Amino acid sequence: MRLRFSAPLSVLFSASLSALFFALLLALFSVLSCSAAVSNGEDKPAGVRNIILLIGDGMGPAQFGLLESYARRAPNSIYQGRPTAVSQLMQQGKVLLSDTGPHDVLVTDSACSATQLAIGEASGSEMIGLNARGDSVETILQKAKRAGMRTGLVSDTRITHATPAAFAAHQPHRRFENEIAADLLTTAPDLMLSGGLRYFLPQDAANISTEQQKKISAAQLTLKSKRTDQRNLLSEAQQQGYALAFSREQLAQQQHLPVLGLFASSAMDDAIYASQNPDSIQPDLNELTRKALQLLGASEHGFFLMVEGGQIDWAGHNNDAGALLHELLRFDAAIQEVVNWAAGRDDTLVVLTADHETGGFGFSYSAHDVPAARTLPGNGMRGQAFAPNYNFAPLSLLDRLYAQKKGYYRLWADASSNGKKGLPTADSLMAEVNAALDFPFSRTQAERVLRRDPNPHFDPQTDDPAGATQPHIEDFSDFYVYREERYLNALARELASAQSVVWSTGTHTAAPVPVVISGPEPILQNFQGFTQHAKLGHQLKALIKTD
Repeated sequence: MRLRFSAPLSVLFSASLSALFFALLLALFSVLSCSAAVSNGEDKPAGVRNIILLIGDGMGPAQFGLLESYARRAPNSIYQGRPTAVSQLMQQGKVLLSDTGPHDVLVTDSACSATQLAIGEASGSEMIGLNARGDSVETILQKAKRAGMRTGLVSDTRITHATPAAFAAHQPHRRFENEIAADLLTTAPDLMLSGGLRYFLPQDAANISTEQQKKISAAQLTLKSKRTDQRNLLSEAQQQGYALAFSREQLAQQQHLPVLGLFASSAMDDAIYASQNPDSIQPDLNELTRKALQLLGASEHGFFLMVEGGQIDWAGHNNDAGALLHELLRFDAAIQEVVNWAAGRDDTLVVLTADHETGGFGFSYSAHDVPAARTLPGNGMRGQAFAPNYNFAPLSLLDRLYAQKKGYYRLWADASSNGKKGLPTADSLMAEVNAALDFPFSRTQAERVLRRDPNPHFDPQTDDPAGATQPHIEDFSDFYVYREERYLNALARELASAQSVVWSTGTHTAAPVPVVISGPEPILQNFQGFTQHAKLGHQLKALIKTD
């Protein structure tokens, strides 16, 4: 068949080329546009409406593993086959690893690491909201406010503590908590829920208003202050429009922003105590998170929220495996509130990470209490008994850790109250440990825990005379820097064999930490592979549009 054309062939060919060129141009523009939205460096990535940053303080890879091992494998796990909130986030998004280190050293502290996440630049050890040069840098929370978004900070420690402070304060050192409290009101997040009341109260209780005293008294909190001046930051907050809450009931009454909730004089209750006192006046971390989402989620312009599970770190510093498990469970309950709220949304980015790993935690096999040989029914044993050479840690240990009734802090305080001269006796310590833990503890072990050594770092010219000695640590002594907490580390050493748990330090390690990211797929493609916390912070900060 001969083809017939109604126009000259050259014209048709030229038109075909033009059409083809136009189609290719459109396709190229589409690809470039998509590429720019996904990965045009880190300058102008596609934005999102809401950013929720979840920080498990001290929650390294082994801590993630403890949570999942308990949830999935403990014979009497409270999850009963349900996935953890952490694993739900993992299934929804992607998982990276991140180096947490500062610009010039290997190991970070919470202030520096949180600052790097907050400002998107390298910072220095123990700095708050400053870069490595010592410059104040706008944080992601401050940028979000400038963009018209609502902002919030939630922590189960205190609002002036290193991690929440890094997002809304600028100080040369984390210890300046009075100054941090004032900075928080200058930055003025729409919502702040945590402990730390003592940094907001004037030195003289007479300068606390009758109304404030009434509300604080109703929450069974003390009026004692850690300030060295007469500033009443509660009054200053009220003048800025903040509603105040000091108890679970008072928080439930809040229906509008801004809200300042301070539920403890210093840190909030630990997770074990909170789980045993569900009707406490003090709200728990999941309740704070739920309320934050309720209030911030009503914003027309989106929000930025940081939620910290801060006492995971403290359990790690104490080498307290049972408390560590409970702190992870508490944080996972708060994460579940976020997972539930964000379900089905395509405008919200959820990022879960840690500021660092604490304690060098891990389960380990040992020569202690090697199980007896037993017969297996399988046909491959060929008449041989199943007889491992070592104790590889039975799954029942997970239930026994969960059964712990007191964290080491409370246990030690109670043993001391029944002891002498502010310290436990061997008998009072033995009694408390055996009452609180499902791991037998002898008087001989208690005596070893109570040993003290000369402090090699003691300076008689400048140090308190009480620091001339310190609790005994058998090895790696320099890595147990919190002098009186060394007793708790010594206790952990005595329980290590029975728990099949090892700890390498009383401080932090440089282990890279997981980063779990869930949200819109084009946004997720910006986050790839092995990253670094300052870079991660820069990427998150770049998602907020101010123009």
